[in-house]
Amino acid sequence: MLQEQCLWSVTAPKTHHYDTLTSETQTRVCIIGGGYTGLSAAIHLAEQGIAVVLLESKIIGSGGSGRNVGFVNAGTWARPDDLNKIMGEEVGERLGTALGHAPSLVFDIIDRHHIDAKDTRTGNIHMAHNAKGEADVDIRYDQLIRRGVHAEVLTGARCHEYCGTTSINKALLDHRAGTINPSAYVNGLAAAATKLGVRIYEHSAVTSVEKSDGNWYVRTADAAVKAEKVIIATNAYTEGEWTDIKKTFYLVDYYQIASEPLTGEVADRILPYKTGAWDTRLALSSIRRDNEGRLLLGTVGGKAMKSKTFYQNWANIVQKSYFPDLPKFKWQYEWYGHFGFTQDHIMRIFEPEDGILAATAYNGRGITTGTMIGKCFADYIISGDRDVLPLPFKTIKEAKVSMSGLRSGYTEMGLTLYHMGQCLKIIA
Repeated sequence: MLQEQCLWSVTAPKTHHYDTLTSETQTRVCIIGGGYTGLSAAIHLAEQGIAVVLLESKIIGSGGSGRNVGFVNAGTWARPDDLNKIMGEEVGERLGTALGHAPSLVFDIIDRHHIDAKDTRTGNIHMAHNAKGEADVDIRYDQLIRRGVHAEVLTGARCHEYCGTTSINKALLDHRAGTINPSAYVNGLAAAATKLGVRIYEHSAVTSVEKSDGNWYVRTADAAVKAEKVIIATNAYTEGEWTDIKKTFYLVDYYQIASEPLTGEVADRILPYKTGAWDTRLALSSIRRDNEGRLLLGTVGGKAMKSKTFYQNWANIVQKSYFPDLPKFKWQYEWYGHFGFTQDHIMRIFEPEDGILAATAYNGRGITTGTMIGKCFADYIISGDRDVLPLPFKTIKEAKVSMSGLRSGYTEMGLTLYHMGQCLKIIA
């Protein structure tokens, strides 16, 4: 029976839970948000002997860090040359280089802290679903190769072998990338941070952040943390009225569905090298396998005003399109999440006041971007040198997205129409 439950929380190794903050405490750095950014910052600060308290409003991994696709991808959605046009040559190259090294940073943390993240390191595949997509693959490949990236274009039989489908004839394989169980990774980060002395509190939602006597006071319903510095690492799951950072992006939902474990010759041909994959559709389809052989499909879109079977029908269409020979099986889990989106596909970082740092809008690249930004924030707090940051700070006013709610609504409407077109076979 299909359950609305996140697969990753079911299959991740047993996780630890943390107390709620109930008494006043003091620290050097207070981090708000227990996802990749907050926990990466906590680890890198604690490794340098800096005291850290981390507050999570629910439980570790309950937001996007535990619910995403699990792709450890390099770069941004924007092509490298486009990134330079938006940000300028120097900043664009700096950001592109930092995000290019981000998968290695993730895997290094996994290795150093012995995290059982169920990771693969065999690359990820951008599959061209039509002629326009094939042209995009060629452009991206040329731009990556100019920068010395280990990537290759797959065509013909080699493409069919890697993707496990004859429906795709050209794809870009980025050897830097890989996959993880995102819930296992984020909970492993929390365990590593705890071993380094970081104090983590769950069910400790922040109600205000105020400055007094030269210190910051981060308040919850029951207590407060006195700190010299504060990192706001809540991104798309920011709640409450205590910060304006949620005005700097708009929300886009993401749906995923997972099959029962699949075995047999036909199933084994699907992504045989355990790469993650996504196609070049306007409303992309993500495809991957987990460690138990399940087939996972995902796409942008939420469940508002849709029937219970809307995405199941979509998943059946996509599965039949790419893997028509797959024997009949049952879908086992489905779940939703959301991410912070900007029209240029570039994240934002902020220093709204002295001693406050924040980051938003990872545009669906949270694993690598969040891990990298967390380390950069730690480096900045330690050194005070802005050159350790991969891009300049913006003000909230500069980054504010006008009519963010309407943008989310119109985006969702467009995605719904696109998926209906796929189900009705109007869109190939």
